[in-house]
Amino acid sequence: MTNRYKKYEKNYSEESFWQKINGVVHKLGRKSLEEVLILYYTLLSSQTPLHVKAVIIGALGYFICPIDVIPDVLPIIGYTDDAAVIATTIKIVAKAMVNHCEIEEFREKAQKTIKKLLG
Repeated sequence: MTNRYKKYEKNYSEESFWQKINGVVHKLGRKSLEEVLILYYTLLSSQTPLHVKAVIIGALGYFICPIDVIPDVLPIIGYTDDAAVIATTIKIVAKAMVNHCEIEEFREKAQKTIKKLLG
């Protein structure tokens, strides 16, 4: 996973992340949006190990990248590859973070952010 999505790290920035979120907030399912935000908050944590942050940056870079395996502009299926990358990364992060901090804390932050985004 790390090497496969490493090339997408260059697409990640705080600004591009929030631009993408604001552009897809009503297109993504709530679960996918929550998982993306969990990764984002995990990335921001000082307790997250550097190697885990590298995996997250690659996955979020893939999410942000306009050119990926299945173009995001395609109705219904456009975000399925992004969702698969995010879900896989969540599993990797959950395993790696088991002794470092609680993912539930990030889930709560994600849910609060979703409420603000959706109104």
